Amino acid sequence: MSLMTSGNRRDFLSAGIKLTAAGTLLGAGLSGRTAVAAACAPENLTHIDVSHYLLRNVRLEEGYVRHKGVITATRTGLYDIEINGAQITGIHAAGFSSTLPAWDAAGHVLLPATRDMHIHLDKTFYGDGWRAPLPRKSVIDMIHQEEQILPEIVPTSEIRAEKLIGLLQSKGSTEARSHCNIDPISKLDGLAHLQQAIENHRQDFTAKIVAFPQHGLLRSKVEGMMREAMKMGANYVGGLDPTNVDGAMEKSLDTMFSIALDFAAPVDIHLHETEPHGVAAIRYMLKTVRENPQLKGKVTLSHAFALGTLSGSELDAMIEELKAQQFSIATTVPIGRVIMPLPQLRAAGVPVWSGTDTIADHWQPFGSGSMLEKANVYAQLYRGPDEFSLSRALGIATNEVLPLNSQGEQQWPKAQDSATMMLVAASCSAEAVAHIAPVMATFHNGKQVFGQLKKI
Repeated sequence: MSLMTSGNRRDFLSAGIKLTAAGTLLGAGLSGRTAVAAACAPENLTHIDVSHYLLRNVRLEEGYVRHKGVITATRTGLYDIEINGAQITGIHAAGFSSTLPAWDAAGHVLLPATRDMHIHLDKTFYGDGWRAPLPRKSVIDMIHQEEQILPEIVPTSEIRAEKLIGLLQSKGSTEARSHCNIDPISKLDGLAHLQQAIENHRQDFTAKIVAFPQHGLLRSKVEGMMREAMKMGANYVGGLDPTNVDGAMEKSLDTMFSIALDFAAPVDIHLHETEPHGVAAIRYMLKTVRENPQLKGKVTLSHAFALGTLSGSELDAMIEELKAQQFSIATTVPIGRVIMPLPQLRAAGVPVWSGTDTIADHWQPFGSGSMLEKANVYAQLYRGPDEFSLSRALGIATNEVLPLNSQGEQQWPKAQDSATMMLVAASCSAEAVAHIAPVMATFHNGKQVFGQLKKI
């Protein structure tokens, strides 16, 4: 693809003015879609309802601008993007002559859609008004609270999950990995409800399910139920703090891996433990994978706070072994806890993915559903305020799919790429991350799943 020179800045600023008006309406209490539509009502905003169409005046990143060898800005240009079915089939100079139905992207930057790689779609207060969590003392205390809450929320968990899916789409995510409680109270009902919610959105959202023993795999005696969940179609075998919750590290981890091996399934374990036994648990999992090579590349450590307790050569050796056994890390980019070695993991080639965890439930109320927000927090925590660092921070939200490679060469989008993407009210990815810029439209395999654009 040949990329052209920088586009019309005036068009972008004009779009920003409309967005500011929309933001004012948001402050007055209108929904995002209603606010944007009200701000731009004279322009006849619509939802794309055809499979072969053009997005005109799309801003794409072309390369980095350097001054005396230092990256100071991102060069962009305006293009017309042709979408046919699930794919980008053409990237044309702005003003491309075509009779295809067309919508105006108004100079918004096109970025890869984000992915929420750690969320609990099955249990939430979202959609039912404000409800703060109760005070807490420990994970066990929170489990006891959950045992009281689940009978209330499980019966309506399908519709709650669908509301969360809509929120994620509005923030630019069309893919998620969702943990789903497998516990003595929910039994398999929560899983069935979540599977139905995902099925209801099979054309506009992709989600994989982790069968998650939230109340402890051994503590709540759910090994049999976990096996039934895998038979029902759960994609991953989950686990939880094998020492602090289950009280028997090796037995808990052996049971989890036994299920995974029997079903040839990958693993995604919640590991909050920061004590020395948290590190011991990671080492035991690495040992298990070495002894069972069919597990290589199939283990995700969610949270993995114990890694933040290591430093120097001990941390380097751990990261090297995680890379060798092809472990991945799912993180919420935590604030105020141990400082996670996320940059070191990424630099070493260990996949690091971000997730919101929970949006609004009895565990915490702080989730916004925005992966751009996670990239923003990552940049702030790890001192990345410059153009290059901000643009690279986006990778933690997109599974490292980025418009430019580290040398500044254009690599996304290309013709034949999946049209899973978002239009963001920013001039480039660095600004999108720094300002957590509003998502104006989201697309999943070419289908618009959020937002409205002017038909032209």
